[in-house]
Amino acid sequence: MTHSVHPFRLQSAEGLPLRGDLHAPVAPAGPPVLIVHGFKGFKDWGFMPVLAARLAEAGFPACRFNLSGSGVGDDDERFGEPANFERNTYSKEQADIATLLDALAAGALPGLQGSSERLGLLGHSRGGGGAILAAARDARVRGLVTWAAIGTVQRYDDAARADWRRRGYHRVTNGRTGDVFDIGTAALDDVEQNAAALDILAAARRLEIPTLVVHGTADDSVPFAEGEAIAAALGERGRFLPMPGAGHTFGAAHPMPAALPPDLDRVLKATVEHFSRTLR
Repeated sequence: MTHSVHPFRLQSAEGLPLRGDLHAPVAPAGPPVLIVHGFKGFKDWGFMPVLAARLAEAGFPACRFNLSGSGVGDDDERFGEPANFERNTYSKEQADIATLLDALAAGALPGLQGSSERLGLLGHSRGGGGAILAAARDARVRGLVTWAAIGTVQRYDDAARADWRRRGYHRVTNGRTGDVFDIGTAALDDVEQNAAALDILAAARRLEIPTLVVHGTADDSVPFAEGEAIAAALGERGRFLPMPGAGHTFGAAHPMPAALPPDLDRVLKATVEHFSRTLR
């Protein structure tokens, strides 16, 4: 192994824990890359450690972390913080991403060998949409990759939102564990009150950095059309990589299968190639 893994813990803007791991190459050959997980995801899910390791082996310090509202606690697997999940919003996630980008730029995480004003950013699913929003606000982000990214924060129809308001919560089930969690109305308020700031396609149109957009044609969680819309918004700055027949996680599961899924291997190679071309 040509990299080491360094656990860390920061505080969010609201004082909540931000737990993560920094994969540090022995001989760095590029700037740090921040990895953002999606809805009901976490830093140790499935392909996340594999992705961070692949980037580190290519010379990029890679940071995977749990968003403060992920609901995952100190054991890194169990959803032990349901109250944080219930109060989570897109805007809070943007603040979390900004905190991590600041720490990476300052060289303030264990395993980093100095500061950097060039950063890479990668997000999966909801984290992909969040990565686009963050990159549009932060000029230090010079390379961006999205995997199966959402193209809009408007995920619910009028009837579902009305029911959410009436109940005071929206209930979701974790397919992996069977746990049931509630999302409070703060998430609805955030989307309604900050619609312009959370407009992912508008942010993509403002981006001036090279961006790789990866999306499976058989994604049953985030429609393929959302990946197409992101790529169209990026125009010449974007490169669209459709993955024929691939689903939302490109064959990955949790725990990861012993053999690397071919679709995931292709996406990993394309990701490393993109950052190698844009960040070095």
